[in-house]
Amino acid sequence: MGCATPSEPAPGSPIRSFLENGWCRFPFDPVLAEWVEQTLPAARDTVTDPANTQWLRCGGTWFAGVNVLPNDGAGAIEGGPPIAGTAAEFIRDELALHGFTWDRAQVSVCYPGYPKPMPEETEAAFRYRRHRDAAHLDGLLREGPERRRFVREHHGFILGIPMVEAGEGASPLVVWEGSHETTRSTFREVFENVPPESRANLDVTEAYQALRRRIFDHCARVEVAAGPGEAYLVHRLALHGVAPWQPGATATQDGRMIVYFRPETGGPETWLDPQ
Repeated sequence: MGCATPSEPAPGSPIRSFLENGWCRFPFDPVLAEWVEQTLPAARDTVTDPANTQWLRCGGTWFAGVNVLPNDGAGAIEGGPPIAGTAAEFIRDELALHGFTWDRAQVSVCYPGYPKPMPEETEAAFRYRRHRDAAHLDGLLREGPERRRFVREHHGFILGIPMVEAGEGASPLVVWEGSHETTRSTFREVFENVPPESRANLDVTEAYQALRRRIFDHCARVEVAAGPGEAYLVHRLALHGVAPWQPGATATQDGRMIVYFRPETGGPETWLDPQ
């Protein structure tokens, strides 16, 4: 049996899964488990902090918590360890991303009953959240009264770190496998002959809507779950969302709590790169 060459990662390896499927999972890592243990009190505090009440949405079933974790540029909360371990080493060594500043993380918490409709949410928007997992690409922001889409942020990756135990069906992350390649080919065409410095001003609303339809038709929807000490990495171009809370799913009083890091490691000139 021959050995895999560096240009062809071994079947089942995290880098092969990441490049082919647009995501990979990392098994239990005691280094990351220590980070979770040291960081969990601060994550819990963000949920109960009155300054963050605007992040409680969907009838109280989702705490969105965008950029509320008070971590520093190394991913550490005060007195705690920086982000380290297998996932961080993968990002550094396999994706060749290093020297960047970790963003203040999102603390995303779902509770039984997610999602419930929001007063300002249209029926169509709620239906999309309910039946399509609110599937989206990070960095494509809606702006203006007509809610047009523009590529304003250029994340390097999405790192999900479960903070507490939660049962199967407790609103796991959803990823459409291979969708990152469909996104790349679509936006290469959209941005053809558009210099990188001008791309953020190009309205991509219709292209984005058509892209999601193609992905729903041709890419497999997978639910991704993990426990504390484990992690998963999602390609920045992969369509992803959050599944509804299933009947009978269990969790602690914390709900389903996941911390997400999405640092911007580049700009429009590298956003469509394979890694």
